[in-house]
Amino acid sequence: MKLLSLLIEILIILGVTIKNIEAERNNKKQKQRNVTTQISVNKIKQFLSYILERRKLVKVINKRENLLEKKKNQHKLRIKEIQNKDISKRNKNYLKKRSKKNFTAEGDQLFKMGIKILQQSKGQRQKAQAYIFFAKAADLGNLKAMEKMADALLFGNFGMQNITAAIQLYELLAKEGSYKAQNALGFLSSYGIGMEYNQAKALIYYTFGSAGGSMMSQMILGYRYLSGINVLQNCEVALYHYKKVADYIADKLEKSEGIPVEKVRLTERPENLSSNSEILDWDIYQYYKFLAERGDVQIQVSLGQLHLIGRKGLDQDYYKALYYFLKAAKAGSANAMAFIGKMYLEGNDAAPQNNATAFKYFSMAANKGNAIGLHGLGLLYFYGKGVPVNYGEALKYFQKAAEKGWPNAQFQLGFMYYSGSGVWKDYKLAFKYFYLASQSGQPLAIYYLAEMYATGAGVLRSCRTAVELYKGVCELGHWAEKFLTAYFAYKDGDIDSSLVQYALLAEMGYEVAQSNSAFILESKKAKIIEKEKMYPMALLLWNRAAIQGNAFARVKIGDYHYYGYGTKKDYQTAATHYSIAAHKYQSAQAMFNLAYMYEHGLGTTKDIHLARRLYDMAAQTSPDAHMPVFFALVKLETMHLLRDILFFNFTMRWKWIKLDDTLGQYWDLFAIGLIVAMLIYLLRNRYG
Repeated sequence: MKLLSLLIEILIILGVTIKNIEAERNNKKQKQRNVTTQISVNKIKQFLSYILERRKLVKVINKRENLLEKKKNQHKLRIKEIQNKDISKRNKNYLKKRSKKNFTAEGDQLFKMGIKILQQSKGQRQKAQAYIFFAKAADLGNLKAMEKMADALLFGNFGMQNITAAIQLYELLAKEGSYKAQNALGFLSSYGIGMEYNQAKALIYYTFGSAGGSMMSQMILGYRYLSGINVLQNCEVALYHYKKVADYIADKLEKSEGIPVEKVRLTERPENLSSNSEILDWDIYQYYKFLAERGDVQIQVSLGQLHLIGRKGLDQDYYKALYYFLKAAKAGSANAMAFIGKMYLEGNDAAPQNNATAFKYFSMAANKGNAIGLHGLGLLYFYGKGVPVNYGEALKYFQKAAEKGWPNAQFQLGFMYYSGSGVWKDYKLAFKYFYLASQSGQPLAIYYLAEMYATGAGVLRSCRTAVELYKGVCELGHWAEKFLTAYFAYKDGDIDSSLVQYALLAEMGYEVAQSNSAFILESKKAKIIEKEKMYPMALLLWNRAAIQGNAFARVKIGDYHYYGYGTKKDYQTAATHYSIAAHKYQSAQAMFNLAYMYEHGLGTTKDIHLARRLYDMAAQTSPDAHMPVFFALVKLETMHLLRDILFFNFTMRWKWIKLDDTLGQYWDLFAIGLIVAMLIYLLRNRYG
């Protein structure tokens, strides 16, 4: 029966999930994400273990039955009436094959239905229904559906995280040649989540996964060879892997613009994650809707853009996007007119593809001098959509839009000169326009710049530069959507689910995910990794993030060596990392820490003058450092004064005439601080 019992249990769970979501769907601030709090993970674990063991037992029995059947058939071949019996056997085999074919077709159909619902879904309720179809399809032996269910168990979709069961499913799928399962097992081995921590084994899984076609495995291998993680650092091998993924992403981007995903840094908002610029708070969204209905054109265009591509945690909704754009266009917004033209050019449920309508709205916007409208007309003439192909007209419109700073038009100009479309090939001009567009984050411009550096077309070949650019394109893949689901899981208190998702992205080389994973591990709230392994793993991830330019991560590495978290205490190494963060990234925290170490001679030669200087630099770098620096300097100067008094060294070290030279520009504050301290002391003694 394969996974029948498991799937029945999952169906029951999903049914409960749907009911809970329906009951809470009118609540504010994403309460729908807590729909599975009543699910017993232990029950799922028991059922999955039982079913998987049963499946193994059935396989053993089937093998034995096959051997017995084989022996019987060999015996029957010796019998005279073999022909008649052979005909009967063929008929039975034919019926079995036909039944199996129907069985497979039904599973495929159910899987496709689930995928369709998942693609069109906007809420958790619809997504839960999709997984019901996946569960049924998996029961009929559909491997892709089984992959979906294994992913749900690994990442904790709908609150049914069970990593042990997920691993057992992945192992079964890996034997069937599933590259997704190979990648998942490699990831779990790399972190030691539910499996033995084994980097060599992880590398083997990733290699098989990439050979099978896993873009994630390709990206992970690219990052490993770029950074030299458990392999010899090799830029050319990294280039090979990253280029494969970048080609795949670029092909998707050429068909439609990529959806940027907000990457929330947990390190910046440990206390109040709801108040950030990456995710739009529900109350703020409601306020924006109110302003839009009141006729605020700028807000109308902004909401239209957010719904058009699904930004800041909002669902992609073409109908809402068109609604707001039409309201703004009616009020005379050129941007809104241009976006309406874009919607009709690309085509969607709310605005079916229509070149004539696209031309109309682009023209209306272009007549107002709008860069997006000018670029849209250029696209119509370049590709011959609704009008004859005319590279001259396209070039004219692209140039006008590019002069106004529109990055997509700059990219199109670069592409025309790169490919020689309607103009002479000119790699220097192509590089110029690609570079201009890349400064605004235009993904295809970054891709073609990488191509030029990889091949040496128009520029001096640079493997390292090409890899860095390809890496930026690869990070626009659909897998980046896990940043949002991981963030919401963390916000809702599902720490294990959040950690698994961030950890996978970290393995793929995302710096934000590396620092977020380290931050979660450091909190010791996760249950899927042993506590004694958390600090060493966090230190490893902070180190990877620091190498990619994260100043905060560099300071954290210094802290870990200073306090001995996940490693031995090493003041000298701590001072080295603080020094890098202070001088390379101008980190006020690193300056303060380094000053303290120089003040006390920890890992460095004791140097009071340098300590004072670093304290002052910290105060100048960050306003938040003023008070800590003030108290640190008061302490430093007080201790210094006491030492001078004890050693009768007034003349050399304490010159009252030149207070500014000794105490710095804050000498009056020091004096006030000392007076206040003395007053507090006297008052306590008086009333004590």
